[in-house]
Amino acid sequence: MGKQEDFVLRALEERDVRFVRLWFTDVLGFLKSVAVAPAELEGAFAEGIGFDGSAIEGFARVHEADMLAKPDPSTFQILPWRDQGPATARMFCDIVMPDGSPSYADPRYVLKRTLSKAAEKGFTFYTHPEIEFYLFKDSPVHGVEPVPVDSSGYFDHTAQSMGADFRREAITYLEAMGISVEFSHHEGGPGQQEIDLRYADALSTADNIMTFRTVIREVALSQDIWATFMPKPFTQHPGSGMHTHVSLFEGDTNAFYEAGAEYQLSKVGRQFIAGVLKHAPEISVVTNQWVNSYKRTIAGGEAPSYISWGHNNRSAMIRVPMYKPLKGQSTRVELRTLDAACNPYLAFAAILGAGMKGIEEGYDLPPEAEDDVWSLSERERHSLGIDPLPRSLHEAITVAESSELLAETLGEHVFDYFLRNKRAEWADYRAQVTPFERDRMLPII
Repeated sequence: MGKQEDFVLRALEERDVRFVRLWFTDVLGFLKSVAVAPAELEGAFAEGIGFDGSAIEGFARVHEADMLAKPDPSTFQILPWRDQGPATARMFCDIVMPDGSPSYADPRYVLKRTLSKAAEKGFTFYTHPEIEFYLFKDSPVHGVEPVPVDSSGYFDHTAQSMGADFRREAITYLEAMGISVEFSHHEGGPGQQEIDLRYADALSTADNIMTFRTVIREVALSQDIWATFMPKPFTQHPGSGMHTHVSLFEGDTNAFYEAGAEYQLSKVGRQFIAGVLKHAPEISVVTNQWVNSYKRTIAGGEAPSYISWGHNNRSAMIRVPMYKPLKGQSTRVELRTLDAACNPYLAFAAILGAGMKGIEEGYDLPPEAEDDVWSLSERERHSLGIDPLPRSLHEAITVAESSELLAETLGEHVFDYFLRNKRAEWADYRAQVTPFERDRMLPII
């Protein structure tokens, strides 16, 4: 065993850890967990813990069901909310086949494979998410609109605010687990919060997002409230996005930075943006994977509906933030399409795959959008070459089905299963009779 495994085994004794939760993620981005006793962990490091892959969404067919979860010792952390009685720890797992080869269905492996391809070109991919979510007074009740915990707005500071108390406790837990938080504040909707995680490599960030969602829900339940990352829970209030800042590094050098260039943005940075813009419709089904995701992006405001980029332009899909003198290493681009309910492993893989395609193929960056894209007419947008993003999950699926880039990035199995699941979700959605239809039609028809 290596040093990291030895460190974990020592920590189990020193911290009196009685339960170790092994975490992994299914294709749709839902967290899975199996608890093992500390005595079993040495064997888990060596051989993995067996499970029935056919019982996990998108993992395997029945005749190829046997899989192994191998814990990654670098992700070992004590769960701070399990502070009553013996300690509980967690580790993320890599999913492997019985012969030790990586599972084609493991979203974490999809991202690791894409990161390895970028590393072959000399690049490391860093991400920094701004995660929005709503807090409600009660757990969801079918047919009843949820009630937010407050009526505050963007950046509001309110005395004895439940949101502020919530954020303080959540951030305390996150930092206890080694997840650094940069900012936190009340967002624009009633009960809506935002917590921004500090820059990290994309794999660590994806693991952190999965942990973040668990921490937020645990803290909410402990305070007898409900947290949701649903992209658009209200018609009249803003949706919850996950604006994500990204950059590529070559060693210790930011590959997006070039002194003296326009916006200090290098050729590599411009080609990366061009790649994401060109392939944005194809990867939309991954960055915005739910029927409800498109209620957020057609609403306008902070959520982009059109394929464009701009310097400090918050109506654009990709924003190049203001350059800070003496901080060339912080040059980055902000993607504003992602929502907080995506599978972060697949979303980051798709974004990196699209950006690297732009670099490898030498894509030219189209002109920037200098105006508020939403204020333009359809004719003006068309004349400027600004095309719409998919307007529904159905449109996103249709574009993705013929995407060579997405099929190559996700791998054939994940690509096929993911799209099959999304088609089923769309079919279920289309079949629903909604309150909108009843309210509109029953009184008059």
